[in-house]
Amino acid sequence: MRRGDAVAVCGRSRPALDRISLKHPEILAIQADVTDDAKRAAMLNKVAERFGRLDILVNNAGTFIERDFTTAALAMRDLEEEVHLNLTAPIRLTGEALSHWPKLEAIVFITSGFALVSPTRAPTYGAVKAGLHGFADGLRRQLAPHGTHVLEVLPPTTDTPMNAGASGKMLPPSAVAEATLQALAHRQPMALPGGTKMLPTLMRLTPQRVSRMVAAM
Repeated sequence: MRRGDAVAVCGRSRPALDRISLKHPEILAIQADVTDDAKRAAMLNKVAERFGRLDILVNNAGTFIERDFTTAALAMRDLEEEVHLNLTAPIRLTGEALSHWPKLEAIVFITSGFALVSPTRAPTYGAVKAGLHGFADGLRRQLAPHGTHVLEVLPPTTDTPMNAGASGKMLPPSAVAEATLQALAHRQPMALPGGTKMLPTLMRLTPQRVSRMVAAM
């Protein structure tokens, strides 16, 4: 908004949206569940009605669920919902946004360092983020001739409500936002804020060390 951009946000929590509207009344705050086909369509229609167009789509919805497959019965709980929210919904929303606005300026996917090396305590989270990483990679090449910039953001553990119970150092959301804006400005394929900056290099040079580090997380 500091750049003069018009902003729309969506979320499932009405109280959270009300807080955003109170602090930033110029923002279009839409209550929508991105896993619901009808609500995604209604959300895009509201954006079109308010602004006439969409320039940048940010896919940020997600959830982190720990799963222990040594206790298989518990490991499968709500699996479809996790895959839908973290992988299927952003793919569908991207396709639907492109059907409305075929020449978007940019599409942003918030994945994770776990897209490159899966966490021991949450292997399905690593799987869906790796899937989104692969989708972003292929989509980037597909849309390049149309001028649409596809950016993948791989933040470390960030201080958000999803990580309210996490321990250890967390990156503030403002740092992730700043890294995202910088990557958009320079049309970079990836933004690597905080501790993920060296992850691709470490994966090439010392993959076993990275695996041990992730195993301890």
